[in-house]
Amino acid sequence: MTNPHLSAYDFSGQTILITGGGGVLCSEMARALFACGANLAVVGHNLQSAQQTVDSLAQITSGGQALAIQADVLQADSMQAALETVLTRFGKVDGLINGAGGNKPEATSNAEKPFFDLSQDALRRVSDLNLMGTIIPSQIIGRHMAERKQGVILNISSMNAFRPLTRIAAYSAAKAGVSNFTQWLAVHMAQEYSPAIRVNAIAPGFFLTEQNRFLLSEKETGSLTARGQKIIDHTPMNRFGSPSDLTGAVLWLLSPASAFVTGVIIPIDGGFSAYSGV
Repeated sequence: MTNPHLSAYDFSGQTILITGGGGVLCSEMARALFACGANLAVVGHNLQSAQQTVDSLAQITSGGQALAIQADVLQADSMQAALETVLTRFGKVDGLINGAGGNKPEATSNAEKPFFDLSQDALRRVSDLNLMGTIIPSQIIGRHMAERKQGVILNISSMNAFRPLTRIAAYSAAKAGVSNFTQWLAVHMAQEYSPAIRVNAIAPGFFLTEQNRFLLSEKETGSLTARGQKIIDHTPMNRFGSPSDLTGAVLWLLSPASAFVTGVIIPIDGGFSAYSGV
């Protein structure tokens, strides 16, 4: 007899499109979904990185099919072309993970580079990549879901959306916008198109990636910076997250197991958001 609790996580025949699919966190999500049978469209601004993610799936025998696509999440025409490529290959999109995002050193303030002197272009790039890079793919793929009256969108928010961190103004503000947009779009899709279209977000805590490593660890020694140590001191689990820590929530939010869940932002942070410091 089929166990309905387990079958909810069988993604066979479903197609998931992942933007930012060449990144450390999204590539791990891709592997988890592929292992559950999903077809994957791994979209990246850098085609080589997206292809590396696809190549890493070859060792997973339970997966469906996967293809890498170059596209710019800030250009509607580019995302429309990506969608058409996916429809030609797989016929539909069942889930969208808006994984494109990140911060830049040029948009990060410090003693030598105060907030007042940060490049407006750098601030704009970070803000646009994280917020508009979520909104535009949601417009393009969301229209397809509205026409089909079903689908799931998963956005990537951040701990910065709960409590803004020092030094990264544009990133924190943009991620707060992602959380707000997640709730707005959840209501819009359910009321205007179909309650079978769900929109949620995860809010990762602190994961060592190439984008934030310069803030959290010393390049020469690998030891924690003062900022990195503060984070660990305020994380009850006493460690940074690893990419695999995200996959349980990702699978749940994309699956029928969360069929009555929409408009939520789930912290995955080792208890950081729950700890007052005392």
